[in-house]
Amino acid sequence: MARKSDPEPKRRRPAKVADQIKDWVVSQGLQKGDRLPGETEMIARFAMSKGTIREAMRLLEGQGLIETRTGPGGGSFVGEVTEERARSLLGNYFYFKDLTVADIYQIRRVLEPEMVAQLAGTLSEPALAELEDLISHYAEPAKSPEEERQQHVDSLKFHASLARQSDNPLLSFLIGFMAQILSDLTVYRKLYAPPNRELWESGRNHQIQLIAALREGRGEDARLIMADHMETAQRLMEAQEAEVMKRFIAE
Repeated sequence: MARKSDPEPKRRRPAKVADQIKDWVVSQGLQKGDRLPGETEMIARFAMSKGTIREAMRLLEGQGLIETRTGPGGGSFVGEVTEERARSLLGNYFYFKDLTVADIYQIRRVLEPEMVAQLAGTLSEPALAELEDLISHYAEPAKSPEEERQQHVDSLKFHASLARQSDNPLLSFLIGFMAQILSDLTVYRKLYAPPNRELWESGRNHQIQLIAALREGRGEDARLIMADHMETAQRLMEAQEAEVMKRFIAE
């Protein structure tokens, strides 16, 4: 007998009103910084009580979609959720999801090769120089677990920097988020210990080759280099993950 899925929790009225306010803001073409109507007008417009409107506005403010200012010229204004805040909120959602290296790389292996193929030949010299500078932070293999941890973080900054160059905001956000969540996973599960010279050497060589392909506009080569980089990194990171689990069980 098929198991019935749990019913969706019933949404409270202020949450529904908050959605209505968002829809109204979009329909009016309001932008960041535009003033919203006062409380009396909002009560009339949405035919809700003062308490419901106030709680709906508090929900939107908590989400970063509304900013409240006090004093002369104060009131409620359209806000904008920053990329950093969006990643933080999404990271909180995944905090208890027990993600694995394989989960993360399943997405990275699809998205990142396509992104670099599109970026080939389009990056400015300052953007390429930023990538080269990041690589210089791990020019030599790590000599301690602490140094290895920092090299992992810096290497993932390379991928986040690449993501920022994409003109597709969704692709840029997803890849940047994957880099952040893998960085967090590496740190709190201590996947950097012991230092892994093969992972360092393979990752750095792939990134050097990738910069050359990007600079020379070789899109298909960039795609293949990144695909191999992702495949190799996943294999080595999963081995690190397995080693950490062995140590955990032994302890």
